[in-house]
Amino acid sequence: MDLAARVRSAWRAVDRRAVDAALALILLGLMIAELVARPLQNGEAPTRPVAFVWAAIVTLPIAVHRRWPIAVSLVVGAAILGYSAGHFVAFPGYAAFALTFVVSLHSGRGRGLVAFACMTLALGVAIALQAAPMVTASTWVTTALALLVAWLAGDNLRVRRQRWAALRARAERLEAEREERARQAVVAERLRIARELHDVVAHAMSVIAVQAGVANHVIDSRPDQARAALATVETNTRAALVEMRRLLGVLRQAGEPSASLVPAPGLADVPELADQFRAAGLDVDLDVSGEPDGVPDGVELSAYRIVQEGLTNVLRHGGPRARVRIAYEPGVVRVAIGDDGPATPRATPPEPGHGLIGMRERVAVFGGSITAGRRPGGGFDVAAALPYGAVPAEVVNAA
Repeated sequence: MDLAARVRSAWRAVDRRAVDAALALILLGLMIAELVARPLQNGEAPTRPVAFVWAAIVTLPIAVHRRWPIAVSLVVGAAILGYSAGHFVAFPGYAAFALTFVVSLHSGRGRGLVAFACMTLALGVAIALQAAPMVTASTWVTTALALLVAWLAGDNLRVRRQRWAALRARAERLEAEREERARQAVVAERLRIARELHDVVAHAMSVIAVQAGVANHVIDSRPDQARAALATVETNTRAALVEMRRLLGVLRQAGEPSASLVPAPGLADVPELADQFRAAGLDVDLDVSGEPDGVPDGVELSAYRIVQEGLTNVLRHGGPRARVRIAYEPGVVRVAIGDDGPATPRATPPEPGHGLIGMRERVAVFGGSITAGRRPGGGFDVAAALPYGAVPAEVVNAA
């Protein structure tokens, strides 16, 4: 922190009431010094105790001008008249100038004008009450100019302080908004990575669990089938590790867009995904219609993850066969995954997990729609529509 910043910080910590009280005491001290030390001139009365009383009334109310600016202006103006009627040697104009300045600075333009008018009237009358040798044309002009300068200086500084405060508030607001946007971006990225990790791990672990169970069951009687199952476990484990390394690479690249990452999967990779599930023992019927013309990468990735999660759920909970339908339509990609249920119905239907929640989140990002539910005759169907262009709402909602 530089010297100027330290000075500003120290000034903000000072009690303003103490500053106002110090100003009032300084003005009172100046008047007392003049009353005691200044020699008498023609028309001036000798200093009496009442002069000190009037001097206190003229100066001390300035200490509370922030709270009662109008009342202080009226009291000080009246005190100046009473003091000037005694023809004492000390000049009360310094208190009038100071009051005009601080009221204009601290209390707004309207109250500043009231203080300026009160002090102008009070000093005008006070000058008129003085003996002729003490008053000249220069006295009137300099007094009026001093009051005008005090009012203009206080008002100008007040306006500048308000402008500075507005700029500081705007800068702080923009900084807060920038930090909030950064925080939201971090949260969104974490959620995205959490969905990716869930999809990768859930898919891989489901395949591994099924194939490990098959291998364990047939390792003695059918070693060839056991070896095939273990090969599938190995393949899915390596694929999951590659995906996890890709996601960790996103976290580690620290703003370096040139970091070498494995490309994110898309709908073109769904046939390979289907082969993985077929190798895991799930019969996958894949049907793709339409042409993938101009589908954004984000839609491709989300649709792929929906298919992956849907097949994982079928492998884990559903029947031995799954149907996947992918349709490319103008401005929208439709994905449907369904099954007929297990050959032997479960006594207790499985509870939905985080996979369906992740699907809904992915679809919501693109303003699409998704339906998921059990079929009356058994099985489970998921149908999602992911729009990526100017597409009518009825087209999306028709999914």
